Amino acid sequence: MAHPLFFSAAVDVFTDMSSTIGQMTGLLLAGGKSRRMGRDKRFLELGGRTLLERSLTVLEGLFDEVIVSVAEPLPELKGLHARVVTDLIPDCATMGGLYSGLSSASHPRLFAAACDMPFLADSVIRRMADLGQGADVVMVRLANGLQPMHAIYSKACLPHLERMLHAKSLRVQDLVSISDLSVKILSEEDIRAADPQLLSFLNVNQPADLEFARKLFAGKQGAAREGS
Repeated sequence: MAHPLFFSAAVDVFTDMSSTIGQMTGLLLAGGKSRRMGRDKRFLELGGRTLLERSLTVLEGLFDEVIVSVAEPLPELKGLHARVVTDLIPDCATMGGLYSGLSSASHPRLFAAACDMPFLADSVIRRMADLGQGADVVMVRLANGLQPMHAIYSKACLPHLERMLHAKSLRVQDLVSISDLSVKILSEEDIRAADPQLLSFLNVNQPADLEFARKLFAGKQGAAREGS
């Protein structure tokens, strides 16, 4: 369900597609079962494009390598420019997708996002990369907690993820408590400079969330037309 902090008027966030973020892979986590939605979230439409397409567009503008992590092969994903990887350790939810993507990445660090976040913003991702330079885990803490599905991870996380997966301890945010890892926690204030309404972190888990996202999108489109 959308968090109350999102219930203010939507505004456009800054964009800068001038260059890619070096030495970092973009990972789109697209293996969820969509139980609360009742249908496949990856292919839900917002403004004439699927949620998956919207997220991929942002990541492909930022990273020279983009990976889509899925639980099992999907015929619908054939033909993507991004590389598609399936879970190396099955039935381990989001952590399984993160582990598979990080294992497959060519770069030492990656930015990971869930595919049900329709308002990903390149400005926010760039800011996280800038503020978290050198850290093994860069995660934002909002009023509703840590945001592990909009975060940066290094390959130093891999042995810890593997251990957690085999123990069926599947809370990705628990990585921030591991002393061997360099962790940077960013605040709401750190992010609001790039995304005043924190819309980047809105996710679509159930039909009411999708309806809310569509209203936000319509408002953004209307504001853009009025400003043109």
